[in-house]
Amino acid sequence: MYKIAVIPGDGTGPEVISEGLKVLEAVSKRYHFEYETKIFPFGGEYYLKTGITLTDEDIGELKKYNVIYLGAIGHPEVKPGILERGILLKLRFDLDQYINLRPVKLYNSSFCPLKDKNPEDIDFVVIRENTEGLYKGMGEFQNKGTPYEVAIQVSYNTRKAIERCIRYAFEYTRRRNKNKKLTLCGKTNVLTYAWDLWERTFYEIAKDYPDIQTEYTHIDATCMWMVKNPEWFDVIVTDNMFGDIITDLGAIIQGGMGIAAGANINPEGVSMFEPIGGSAPKYTGKNVINPLAAICALSMLLENLGEEEASQAVENSVIKVVNTKLRSLAAGKMGYSTKEVGDLVVENL
Repeated sequence: MYKIAVIPGDGTGPEVISEGLKVLEAVSKRYHFEYETKIFPFGGEYYLKTGITLTDEDIGELKKYNVIYLGAIGHPEVKPGILERGILLKLRFDLDQYINLRPVKLYNSSFCPLKDKNPEDIDFVVIRENTEGLYKGMGEFQNKGTPYEVAIQVSYNTRKAIERCIRYAFEYTRRRNKNKKLTLCGKTNVLTYAWDLWERTFYEIAKDYPDIQTEYTHIDATCMWMVKNPEWFDVIVTDNMFGDIITDLGAIIQGGMGIAAGANINPEGVSMFEPIGGSAPKYTGKNVINPLAAICALSMLLENLGEEEASQAVENSVIKVVNTKLRSLAAGKMGYSTKEVGDLVVENL
């Protein structure tokens, strides 16, 4: 019996999560596992009504669950930063979800904006350190409001956090068993303190994995090669900020936000799975948003629970729907409604 905490979130989040839960119900019957869910109200509407984002007591409750299934957080009436820091970052930090895992996988070449690229060319994974760096929130203003104002934002990096992220990346590259190549993405020529520590740690740990090929690329070169030759990459490991940037680029080359899913992983604790797109409030209630990213996140959730056959069945169904049914992956242009796309995934399991 798996216990799944569900946070539908804001905007179109509840719509895509509803389709994911529809698929979960169908695949659980086919592969004979049981689960229970509990809906948590955290998000913009809840904050506007209560003034509460996420409390320590809420975190304690969420720790009782095996996994978290998240829709999207973001509300047009809430000042940017409040929900992101108060919910998303608090979940990642307090649950120590120190790995952000983002598969970048093209299912249908007709939806790729890159010329002459096929599914075999775009199939790599980005592993992002998820609890430190610039997102740690360290810094200050000096002389605020004056002509001499200074804003300081600190990138905080510890050997412990870097080492556990890099070691996870090596282990993942070995399990993935594709090209067995791990790329460190950074900026050693400019950010000399943080990236000196990252690079030294990377090559020290690499000695324990002689079967894994290693390489280093600057962040700007990584972006260039992701567009020009994405087939060069197998697994990329990087810090919080750079990972945030290149995973959105990855989403576009795999077909767009409508298909991009991610995971926030604590290998020893509670992990969280989500579509990486935003809440898309302008589409709320119109039944036109693409739910496939949320359904792909469900596939990752099932794999995390150990239900690998069910996970693969969900992904295979998504691949079939993307290749045989949809005219586009963009909201309102798919040729089907949100609910109909969920139904198609269920039918093709």
